[in-house]
Amino acid sequence: MLQKNMTRLGMLAGIAAGALWGLVFLAPALLPAFQPLELSVGRYLAYGLIAAVLVAPSWRRLLRSLGWREWRGLIWLSLTGNIIYYVLLASAVQTGGVAMTSMVIGLLPLVVTVVGSRDRDAVPLRKLLPSLVLSGAGLLCISWQSLAHPGHASLLGLLCALAALLSWTVYAVGNSRWLGRLRAVSAQEWNLLTGVVTGAAALLLAIPVALAAPAAHGGTAWLQFAGLVTGVALLCSVVGNGLWNYASRVLPLTLMGQMIVFEFLFALVYGYAWERRWPTAAEAAATALLLAGVLACAVAHRPQRAASAAAARIA
Repeated sequence: MLQKNMTRLGMLAGIAAGALWGLVFLAPALLPAFQPLELSVGRYLAYGLIAAVLVAPSWRRLLRSLGWREWRGLIWLSLTGNIIYYVLLASAVQTGGVAMTSMVIGLLPLVVTVVGSRDRDAVPLRKLLPSLVLSGAGLLCISWQSLAHPGHASLLGLLCALAALLSWTVYAVGNSRWLGRLRAVSAQEWNLLTGVVTGAAALLLAIPVALAAPAAHGGTAWLQFAGLVTGVALLCSVVGNGLWNYASRVLPLTLMGQMIVFEFLFALVYGYAWERRWPTAAEAAATALLLAGVLACAVAHRPQRAASAAAARIA
């Protein structure tokens, strides 16, 4: 019963994290005058400052609990899951649109689940073949939709979205592995430590980004920028990442893969509302195929299926 309740709480935390993360897709559209790297640096400077304040009471204890190996892990997670990922994501949104970017990122549930299938007692990869086929067909629809537009902007957006997909997959798997090994650090403390390291990396980037800024922004634009990046840092990074870390600690990686779909679903809802339109036929087909792929993957991971697969391997 306790395990069942923890699973439910973990799933609720994953869904709530997806609802908050979906807001990330709107930020570049709200501030088109700012470059993706400016948005990334601003967001993660704010994330680092907020995280440093919140983690300060536990700082000495955490320093005693963590070694150089853990700090290297935090640096790697900060780059792949935050700065690099967000630069690629913002670039994809500004050059390819909110809907296309969110649908490419919608492949994350499948990719993470496939990686998780290599874990001990996981469902064999052959059981995931239907979901792979469906999601591959969804990606083809996205590619066709992007390449159908004139010029190179939508193709660039697609490539940036695919690179963001790879970057965050590396983060999701690595973060889950670390949370499974660490017991002296809570899920939220690990999130705040990630924020501190991310803020330090963003601080190193702030000066060259400011010098390379292509245009000057007015006072009103900077106020909007500060308000937006602070809001995104608080809701998406501090709260959203904290919820995700909790879910990652209590759920297996294969089930965590399914939780990522809620970021995609909420991002689509926010994106269509922002653009004030309904999805095109290609977008609707891609959405349906991606959702069908996730559903097929979830069916393959039902308890009775997993038990049967484990029994077959023992036999």
